[in-house]
Amino acid sequence: MWLVIVGILSVQLGAGIAKNLFDDADPTTLVWLRLATSAVILAAIARPALRGRTPDDWRVAVAFGVSLGTMNWAIYQSFARIPLGIAVTIEFLGPLTLAVIGSRRPRDLVWALLAGVGVALLGFEHGELTWAGVGFALLAAAAWAAYILLSASTGRRWPGLDGLAVASVVATVMLTPLLVSVSGRGLGEPHILVAGALVGLLSSVIPYSCEITALRTIRPSVFGILMSLEPAAAALAGIVVVHEFLTASQWLAMACVVVASVGATRSESRLTAPLPD
Repeated sequence: MWLVIVGILSVQLGAGIAKNLFDDADPTTLVWLRLATSAVILAAIARPALRGRTPDDWRVAVAFGVSLGTMNWAIYQSFARIPLGIAVTIEFLGPLTLAVIGSRRPRDLVWALLAGVGVALLGFEHGELTWAGVGFALLAAAAWAAYILLSASTGRRWPGLDGLAVASVVATVMLTPLLVSVSGRGLGEPHILVAGALVGLLSSVIPYSCEITALRTIRPSVFGILMSLEPAAAALAGIVVVHEFLTASQWLAMACVVVASVGATRSESRLTAPLPD
């Protein structure tokens, strides 16, 4: 359990640091540096054994890498356009949808309705939302749902951090053409390189290592309950690091999404025997 909480705090601190650098570097540059840093560090630590892998092992690891790269790139594009806490609240619809789909009782759909109320409340804040920012957050939401499923599958097929290391390389390669398309703005600045490496540690190496390890012993439903802290952590990082303060209605919207997620995932987890934490 504590591994997931450490990962949540780390990833949002890294996000806040990255957002403060958007004036000096393109979001794509920072995402690429984040993923490249994690790929190098994880490959050096894990030294993944590549021989003897089945085609299914590779398909899962590559799909995991694609979801990883898409999720990171899309949410950073959203961060560049709307407040941190709001972007993560919208992104959190991905894990929530996963939990609702996994529900087996019609009454659990009330949690989906509550989440919809939360999103509707966000829509009233016209001055702080853009269509592009919301769209990128929704893309990140879909990728996050895929990440949860594929992370569990990768952890079962690849020992230790091997699968995560391979996926990080895949994600870095996937985003390289996008880096070229923005001319790598900021890539030549020493402070951006150092900050990008720090963001890579905080937002990729630490949290993903914690999560993929935790998902070996807890179900995705339990993971989803713990991840309900993510929007609040993002809002806190927005306040402390970026100085983004949310309105009362935005806090209420976030609370609706968090409560909906807890409710949906708790309902699902009651239907199965718990695994040891």
